[in-house]
Amino acid sequence: MIYLDHAATTAPRREVLEAMWPWLTHEFGNASSHHERGQRAARALDDARERVAAVLGARPGEIIFTSGGTEADNLAVKGIALARRERQPGRNRVLISAIEHDAVLESARSLAQFDGFTAAELPVDGSGFVSPGILRAFLTDDASRPGALPSAGALPRHPKTAGAGEPVVANASGTAGSDSVAMASVMLANNEVGTVQNMSALAEVAAEFGVPLHTDAVQAAGTLPLRVTDLGVSALTLAGHKIGTPQGVGLLWVKRGTPLRSLMSGGGHERGRRSGTSNVAGAVGLATALELAERERKEYTARVAALRDRLIDGILGAMPGTLLTGPDPRKTVNLQETGVAANATAKGTHVTDPDSADIAAGASAATATAAASASAGLNGNTRLATNASFCFPGVNGETVLVDLENQGVLVSSGSACATGSSEPSHVLTAMGVPAEVATTSVRFSLGRETTENDIDTAIRATAQIIAELRS
Repeated sequence: MIYLDHAATTAPRREVLEAMWPWLTHEFGNASSHHERGQRAARALDDARERVAAVLGARPGEIIFTSGGTEADNLAVKGIALARRERQPGRNRVLISAIEHDAVLESARSLAQFDGFTAAELPVDGSGFVSPGILRAFLTDDASRPGALPSAGALPRHPKTAGAGEPVVANASGTAGSDSVAMASVMLANNEVGTVQNMSALAEVAAEFGVPLHTDAVQAAGTLPLRVTDLGVSALTLAGHKIGTPQGVGLLWVKRGTPLRSLMSGGGHERGRRSGTSNVAGAVGLATALELAERERKEYTARVAALRDRLIDGILGAMPGTLLTGPDPRKTVNLQETGVAANATAKGTHVTDPDSADIAAGASAATATAAASASAGLNGNTRLATNASFCFPGVNGETVLVDLENQGVLVSSGSACATGSSEPSHVLTAMGVPAEVATTSVRFSLGRETTENDIDTAIRATAQIIAELRS
């Protein structure tokens, strides 16, 4: 079988499993125990935290180990929003992009439904980019004027959790402007269409207004730089199984000084931020996988990006009428046209509470990175090197998946975390793809083991299936 669904999960790496093995067998101590076996586990946990922090350019104390990306996203969105409102009751708004992973989308929806927040989406363009200008508008009074942002709106109902006519935004009270925003979240790289945001530009805007910006970087690990000082964000999520650990371990990095409420009651693990017996083996595995991914990143990205472009050229060339969803990595992108241009000169930091000074402290580094990106121009880095996604109008996407599997090619229709839903992808519809076209989507996601032969086989199989379905 040819596995082209690496965005869903990857095979555990041998080096990772070997690093984890002692902590799964004879070194099985609880890191909270005071005897020697427990203390050896504690030292291994501290070592893993330091190794992760070194890759991210962070402090070890800022790393929180979790059970995966979903838990980390929940802790970031809910934990930061609730903590910020506790300090300033007027901060009752959360902003997320319209193409977020369900873990972020549902966290924002939960805050609106159960905690009295207002949750709003930041609209994207046809390639999935969030404009810094849109973020700025939502952080000022511009977003409160009727008709000012016709494409923006409340979070849509989710087919799994909302009934007909049920409002998604449970509480629409509160004033507009940055003083009412508790936090914002924009994913670094999209899991369905591969769009890579100019995060430093977005972070600069958020920092200017003293608003913590979280980014879900789960899909970015292994192909994009992850140093948090360059990204300029206040919180970042990673999941181990996307880079070669077994499923069940992830992390949340939270910049020192960013308020965070724990969502788990218990023994006060992870410095009181995430209770629960420490997964020492998982933390060791995640540190190992992250180091390997960063060490190999440049060479791996160049190789797999060439395969991605070979796949895109082959699919589009063999099947007229096929739609490439997300940015076209073969074309140079004009930053101004996509709305991703950096606002390289801040107009002054609006310090309205003590937290804002910490948030703004990272703006200088983010500004420098954004300016460099603007001068160089974005090219293939606007799309994940591992992602190629298409819509095949006139055919059923699920049928294509089944037929490809019958021919030995494993792909998906989008997020593996949204299986069971017959609704069109919220990512594609947010990008302006008609619902009837969005249901024809197929995502190919490449990995370390992908070869040219795999790509050529996938192209031939897809072309044959589409031709038969359209005949």
